[in-house]
Amino acid sequence: MLVAAAVCPCPPLIVPEVAAGAAAELDALRAACGEAVGELLGSGAELIVVVGTGPKAEVWTEGGAGSFRRYGVDLAVRLPAAGVNGPELAPSLTVGAWLLAEAGATVPAHACAVRADTAPQRLHGLGRGLAELADRVGLLVLGGGSACRSVKAPGYWDERSEAYDAAAAAALGAADTAALAALDPQLSAELQADGRAPWQVLAGAAEGAGLTGRLRYDDAPYGVGYLVASWR
Repeated sequence: MLVAAAVCPCPPLIVPEVAAGAAAELDALRAACGEAVGELLGSGAELIVVVGTGPKAEVWTEGGAGSFRRYGVDLAVRLPAAGVNGPELAPSLTVGAWLLAEAGATVPAHACAVRADTAPQRLHGLGRGLAELADRVGLLVLGGGSACRSVKAPGYWDERSEAYDAAAAAALGAADTAALAALDPQLSAELQADGRAPWQVLAGAAEGAGLTGRLRYDDAPYGVGYLVASWR
């Protein structure tokens, strides 16, 4: 049963060593993520499942490791309490492993990567299955809103982006599973919102769990919508 979730974006720049001289620009985002992950770990969950997008659907149950060497930083991380490094994590999940390590996590963790174009129904079913992996499951859900919030954004500016992110923020803050499940895959892809698929996994996992939500962060540095939320 799902007892808690932390929702965080996963830009590599959230890691101070990667951001280097620009690290201070995301201090508020890091702090919000740290609080959300801390609350997740304090929920009494006996298993944490890290969920993010990846180039292919994949599951890590016997350890997993990743590094930030692709960004020129000699920093490696792995899922906690696994005992082995395991296969390489998708980039989004590597950020998740870093967030858990920063919070001092010792709870066993699995990881699950989903393709960004996965249909909502499949994501919903996957979420239901993840919630049944243990009596008390917690999810660390990785992904952000639109990358089209300004002319300097990775996807340039799209007039639909602010409304999209506002709707996602409202849904995450209210733990509104129906609203998350209703996010349109095509629009999400056009706005380069990599959170859509992981959020819909969360919606499936939380269905009927009676969780409440709290929005901790809602901003668009670099023209990308970053949202942080806690569900308990």
